[in-house]
Amino acid sequence: MKKIYLFILFLVINFGGLAIGNLFMGDAVNGQWYSSLNKAPWTPPSWVFGTSWSLIMVCFSLYLSYLFSIRNSKFVLAVYVLAFVLNVSWNYLFFNQHFINWALINIICLTLIILYLFISFGDDKLSKMKYLLLPYLIWLCIAISLNAYIAYYN
Repeated sequence: MKKIYLFILFLVINFGGLAIGNLFMGDAVNGQWYSSLNKAPWTPPSWVFGTSWSLIMVCFSLYLSYLFSIRNSKFVLAVYVLAFVLNVSWNYLFFNQHFINWALINIICLTLIILYLFISFGDDKLSKMKYLLLPYLIWLCIAISLNAYIAYYN
C-alpha cells in the first residue's frame, strides 16, 4: 500500500514539475527566438516531447516509489530534489533566458544524476526496477544532442 501512495505522490510531484517547467517556457516553442534557431535535423515533432515526458514521468514515479519504500533517506531525497530542480530549471535556462550553453550544462548534470540513480541503487531489491530509468536516460541523451547542436550551430 505504501508503494501505491508513493507512486501517486511522485506522479503528482513529477507532473507538477513538468507543469512548472512549461510555465517557465511560456510560448517560447512557438515564438520568434526558438523558430529562428538552427535545430538538429533529428529534432522530433513537437507532439513527441509531451508523449515522451509523460511516459518518462510515469516510469520515473514508479521507480521512485520502489526506491523510497526501500531506501528512504535524506541523501536519496536530496538526489531526487536536485534532479527535480535541474529538470525544471532547464526550461527556464533554455527557453526563458536563452542561455543555451548553461542549459546544456544543466541537462548533462541531470543525466549524470539519473545515471547515478541507475547505477547506485540497482542492488537486488531494485535490480529490475532500475530499468524504468532507461526511457529517461535515453531521452536525456537525445535532449543533450539537440541542445548541443543548437549551442554549436547557432
